[in-house]
Amino acid sequence: MITVIGTGTGAPLPPDAEAVLAEAALVVGGRRHLAAAPLPATAERVVLGPLAPALRVIEKYRDRRVVVLASGDPGFFGIVRALAERFGAGELDVRPGVSSVATAFARLGLPWDDAVVVSAHGRALRTALNVCRARPKTAVLTGPGSGPAELGAGLLDSRRTLVVASALGDPARERVERVTPAEAAARDWGAEVSVVLCLDEAHTVSAVRTVAGAPAAPDGWALDEGAFAHRDSMITKFEVRALALARLGPRLGDLVWDVGAGSGSVAVECARLGAAVTAVERTADGAERVRANAAAHGVDVHVVHGTAPDALAGLPDDPDAVFIGGGGRELAAIVAACARRARRTVVVAMAALDRVPAAREALVAAGLTCDGVLLQASRLAPLPGDVTRLAATNPVFLLWGVRPPAHCEGVDR
Repeated sequence: MITVIGTGTGAPLPPDAEAVLAEAALVVGGRRHLAAAPLPATAERVVLGPLAPALRVIEKYRDRRVVVLASGDPGFFGIVRALAERFGAGELDVRPGVSSVATAFARLGLPWDDAVVVSAHGRALRTALNVCRARPKTAVLTGPGSGPAELGAGLLDSRRTLVVASALGDPARERVERVTPAEAAARDWGAEVSVVLCLDEAHTVSAVRTVAGAPAAPDGWALDEGAFAHRDSMITKFEVRALALARLGPRLGDLVWDVGAGSGSVAVECARLGAAVTAVERTADGAERVRANAAAHGVDVHVVHGTAPDALAGLPDDPDAVFIGGGGRELAAIVAACARRARRTVVVAMAALDRVPAAREALVAAGLTCDGVLLQASRLAPLPGDVTRLAATNPVFLLWGVRPPAHCEGVDR
């Protein structure tokens, strides 16, 4: 057996850990773990850095007692995954400590069964940022180049509070600090950060949960137009929205742009499905309408009041998917600008037949595989005498361009 001992956040080793260590022929762990543990003089010690060399040494000691020391709960974004993949879960004796995430929430007196936990340690920071933008309670496991300063810089346009927990469990050095994103971005936090909590402080305590983690998918999507405030029926109809959402594929960790947002119905639906969303709208009253619709549905949508394509140049992060619902004579230029930056998909809705060829050409020119459909729907409508007719909606062209998989940038999940 390989015994994996979680040291907790500054806590002493579990009661039986010393007996296990006394029999160890090999002890693997971080430098501070090895320095603090009572190791037998005869045991070989391997300081954990890159995993591959440590795993090779463990392989040589399979017939003898091997102990791995790890921080917190080693089964929670920890070394247990790599050990189980290499040696099999049945070969592991795991003795967990308290994770840094559990400890940080305990310091604040907050439940965390409704929190989303994302690791940015050795992974793309953009996924953690998008989860923080989309969810009111997120814990981020940090690493070099993806600490509080980088998180703060990426969340300057949000209403989030960052709670930076450092040296958890150390009575002399532990710090738990609430800061704004701007304050976090302006500081050098050093190497002792344990975890960063990203909170919408108005929603830190939710209703009683049955399932832990990210909220379940919404009860429905492609909502009726009546679920949104809109002007003169200027809203993406639910039949069009249904197919657009299917092609956009919004999910937790994604960033979606809604360009020419209008009422923001697509933006709001993408946010309800877990994506971080930026809506670009050229009119001031339209921008306010998007904000109001987002608030009414309890989601966060970052609204940019500006005219595309120029307004897109100021958006710092490339989107995973883009919906274009407006554009007029500038549509081809807008499609081209979005297609250059989209990591996965661009979806374009058009009522005007004349604009379809230029939009398609822009998608193809950017290297996307293009497809589309003309949507013509007829809805049931009542007539006098308790009878029903079919009322036709205006036809809409929906084009979508998909970046070939070989050229897509992967997103850590």
